[in-house]
Amino acid sequence: MITVLSLGGSIIAPDKVDEQFLSGFVSLIRELLEADETRRFIFVSGGGGPARTWQTAYRNISGGGSNDQADWIGVMATRLNAQLVKAVMGNYCTQEVVTDPSQAGPLAGRVLVAAGWKPGFSSDYDAVLLAERFQADKVINLSNIAQVYTDDPRKNPAARPIDRISWEDFRALVGDEWTPGKNVPFDPVASRRAAKIGLQVICAEGRNLDNLRKLLTGEKFLGTVIG
Repeated sequence: MITVLSLGGSIIAPDKVDEQFLSGFVSLIRELLEADETRRFIFVSGGGGPARTWQTAYRNISGGGSNDQADWIGVMATRLNAQLVKAVMGNYCTQEVVTDPSQAGPLAGRVLVAAGWKPGFSSDYDAVLLAERFQADKVINLSNIAQVYTDDPRKNPAARPIDRISWEDFRALVGDEWTPGKNVPFDPVASRRAAKIGLQVICAEGRNLDNLRKLLTGEKFLGTVIG
């Protein structure tokens, strides 16, 4: 059984590395791996606060700059985070960090860690490609929000949490275009691909490890199921 987790940069490194979260996350994953020898995980790391900080600096210094260069900066931030995740997983992750999901080989260990690929694609899209390549039936997208809402709850007090939504309705919420640093529950390009291949995506809060445990063990959890 292969489970693909898209680890949002907002939970790995919201501004600096969240050591408490990573420590608890690693402990949970190790526990699950030890309890079931058939389990395999693929983690895809986002860029988080460092990506946006460096992208903002680039745009300020260059007077706007290009999306392509800003995207490369974001990609590099995901790779730094991924290298950290690989390192803290120790012997469970024996392969190098994957930076091209179209060329990912078979899983040699229990955990495979991936990062951003190239401009025009977010780490969410990489997670979808890896789920497709390794025949996983869903992607669990972990970020700093518990559920998808009908609108931005910070701006609209009438916004409501969503338990389940179709790809058609979700894509109407997030649009169809990707821009570097865009902050949406699941990126539009990845959503288009996931909808096309019939992949399910579950959005949940990554730092809520009790809830994550329930999600990974088939218990009732708090989150939004897309698809």
